[in-house]
Amino acid sequence: MIRLTLFFSFLFLFDDVCFAQQEFTFAQVTDTHVGGATGADDLRRTVQDLNNQQDIDFVILSGDVTEFGSDEELALAKGILDSLHLPLYVIPGNHDSNWSESGANTFRKVFGSETFFFRHKGYMFMGTTSGPNMRMSPGQVPRENLVWMDSVFAANPDKGTPLIYINHYPQDSSLNNWDQVIDRLKTRNVQLAMCGHGHNNSVYDWDGIPGVMSRSNLRAKDSIGGYNIVTIANDTAHYQVRRPLSETEAVWTQIPLANHHFGVEKKNYKRPDYSVNSKYTDKISAVWTFQDEADLGAGFALYKDLIITGNTAGDVYALQGNTGEKAWNFKSKGKVYSTPAVWKNVAVVGSSDSYIYGLNAKTGELKWKLKTGKAVLGSPVIDGGIAFIGSSDGVFRAIEVRTGKVKWQFDQVAGYVSTKPTVYDNLVMFGSWENGFYALNKKSGELSWSWDNGQKNRMFSAAACYPVATGNRVFIVAPDRYMTCLDAGTGEVIWREKKDDIRVRESMGLSVDGKDVYVKTMDGNVLGVSASADQMTVDWKSALQLPYELTPSEITTCGSQVLVPSHSGLVSGLSAKDGAVLWQYKLSNAMVNPITVLNRREIVVSTMDGVISKFKLEIDE
Repeated sequence: MIRLTLFFSFLFLFDDVCFAQQEFTFAQVTDTHVGGATGADDLRRTVQDLNNQQDIDFVILSGDVTEFGSDEELALAKGILDSLHLPLYVIPGNHDSNWSESGANTFRKVFGSETFFFRHKGYMFMGTTSGPNMRMSPGQVPRENLVWMDSVFAANPDKGTPLIYINHYPQDSSLNNWDQVIDRLKTRNVQLAMCGHGHNNSVYDWDGIPGVMSRSNLRAKDSIGGYNIVTIANDTAHYQVRRPLSETEAVWTQIPLANHHFGVEKKNYKRPDYSVNSKYTDKISAVWTFQDEADLGAGFALYKDLIITGNTAGDVYALQGNTGEKAWNFKSKGKVYSTPAVWKNVAVVGSSDSYIYGLNAKTGELKWKLKTGKAVLGSPVIDGGIAFIGSSDGVFRAIEVRTGKVKWQFDQVAGYVSTKPTVYDNLVMFGSWENGFYALNKKSGELSWSWDNGQKNRMFSAAACYPVATGNRVFIVAPDRYMTCLDAGTGEVIWREKKDDIRVRESMGLSVDGKDVYVKTMDGNVLGVSASADQMTVDWKSALQLPYELTPSEITTCGSQVLVPSHSGLVSGLSAKDGAVLWQYKLSNAMVNPITVLNRREIVVSTMDGVISKFKLEIDE
């Protein structure tokens, strides 16, 4: 035993000293929010200051480069950063991706990539992106980034080389797949993890990995912004705040850099809990599961025995309904957040490459494609052979599915469209990310009426919910926590209410009888709000109590059950009669996309991290 201990001690010692590290200094700039009040000016001042520094080797910009990820903001940020004389490594943050009119497609075009990996003076540096991408939820390192990490590690087998990891988010439960990232990092000699997001300087321990959050570059309430200068020397990372055109401040933290030998670590850390899956085995069972290599931000369309969806690698594909095996694959040149729709044998879907595609639903072959001015993030609804779909170019289109020809278009949409419209009577209704809500004549495309929620901040737009229409009323919910009931014929407000104890967000649905609008609150409640009352009246409250909840995916009905998605991979089946919890199943720890009902006893569900599962339900008739 003594000899074995000495042998491992020698290996650890050898592992620590066989890779020589040199002293060097770099800068971490983060949360620049170009497009916000002072973001551009603060970044210009920081770039000027960095160009005057003599001992900085490179700059890392760790996310939230822009305020909304718009093409204009990204071009402005890139123009400012082009004047930087130092090597720059940049990753996006949630502000660059969640409200991006390009579906986070422009970022990689402007900056060349969403990830980085390089070596510098005996260290490896790795940076990954983080969402949420186009759907509100906790942060997430995209599935394709995890696959990329695996490929980088496979191509760089020297596990003893010190690794410094950078992500916009902290490596904790604010990222829904923090555990998958940390488990990968711990296969290497990870010595430090860095982030932004919180806008302040803080020190953390992320499952044993030393972590540092850096301050925002914004001036905030100060007269000038700032960034961190990091010096690697004597096996220590020394952090100092630098305020442009002034003196560098004293070291505010020193992080020892060491090989923690995570490969032999025996300590257990908190991980997502899947024990609920063994609780309701008599009510729900998985038929098959498919794991995509990219993120999924779309729901499904059905064609005979095929299930059609799209991913953020640009693929639109079909799975065999009985086996989950891939039947066909079509490749677009952008990310796909658009939920496909099928009419006869044509599947219609949008892509962030600015095209709307008509595909053969049986084979995936291209039948037609329609070029738009910008990314197409909206999902189509097909009615009478006409596909209604919005895009990011300010245009909403009606397209003849058979030919791909535009029947009409409405070109006065403020902001971009990322939702699925609702067709009701002779109207097509949808919201946009500029606080607008529109009702167009289904046949002509003329504006019947529009409504504005009065907010100046577009983050409060009613743009992610699927509007619910019944009884000549249309209902919408938004991040401003208001629920609004409009007259479907005129757009006049019937009632609009915000209640402190009912913090609605963007997830809603309709009861089978049309008497109640289901809403999910940020506090994890599911309520049935009267569709006919003259004020916001709760008719129905479920016994379900989720934790703090964000996902905008719609609430779906399946026979006598109400299907509730969550942002943590949990699907709940409720009794439509009394709200009792009938079953729950946790697919992953990522956001649940819109659920598709195959029949009264089968559903198909996906999560943003690429998991697709078909389930069989046991329903008491």
